[in-house]
Amino acid sequence: MPELPEMETYKLLLTQKIGGKTITGVTINRDKSINVKPEVFQQHVQNQKVTSIERRAKYILFHLNSGSTLLLHLMLGGWMFYGTADEKPDHTVQVQLSFGDDHLYFIGLRLGYLHLVSAEALQEELNDLGPEPLDVNFSLNDFQALVKGRRGKLKTTLIDQDFLSGIGNRYSDEIAWHARLLPTRTMDELSSDEQLQLYQSIRFILQQAITYGGAADEPFFQEDTKTGGYIGNEYVYNREGEACKRCGAEIRKDEISSRKSFYCTQCQQ
Repeated sequence: MPELPEMETYKLLLTQKIGGKTITGVTINRDKSINVKPEVFQQHVQNQKVTSIERRAKYILFHLNSGSTLLLHLMLGGWMFYGTADEKPDHTVQVQLSFGDDHLYFIGLRLGYLHLVSAEALQEELNDLGPEPLDVNFSLNDFQALVKGRRGKLKTTLIDQDFLSGIGNRYSDEIAWHARLLPTRTMDELSSDEQLQLYQSIRFILQQAITYGGAADEPFFQEDTKTGGYIGNEYVYNREGEACKRCGAEIRKDEISSRKSFYCTQCQQ
């Protein structure tokens, strides 16, 4: 499932490609991928200008000049491609937004969705999300206040969207490795120094992954050389049995609360 770095990469590229442009056509191939009748969706989306594009947690928000928003959650297996009809990947497209001769294809939305929502509905939908970990105003004191009183395991806490928004399986493992903490540690046993290191590691790993272009499997457009650049640069994720890049010990894979987790058996404590 795409996490914060993947969605932030999409946001940056989407802004470059369609920011300020008008949606000239709408094609719905799977009614379940949207939340209103196709004709209603088309009526309220076609000929609308995309005034801005925002990311919140694992969501992308396409703000329209009508005041409505298209709320995208890719869930498991969803991705996007932007290009001409000739460039379209050989995959089933659930929703297509056209911008003249170029099109934004939404692919793999079997669990994901693109919903048309009002400003009020958008606020309600996002209301329960935790803070953005890369927000410039999200301080160490804010983080320590969140940690206080929590007893869950490090892994399960990091992927809890009510705690912090945007982190999932991949980056929770990368963050724990960078912080030298076992994903099985509980939050209430972390020392002040360990809390500081965890806070710094969250911000470092997520920003580094964005710089690389995240870990999406597919390019966003035909000549895209940025998307997916984090693949192959992981410290522990999907590296079971390989040597730790820090100490050389074997990377182990376990299940923690039914989630696959990768960590170093030696330098994470």
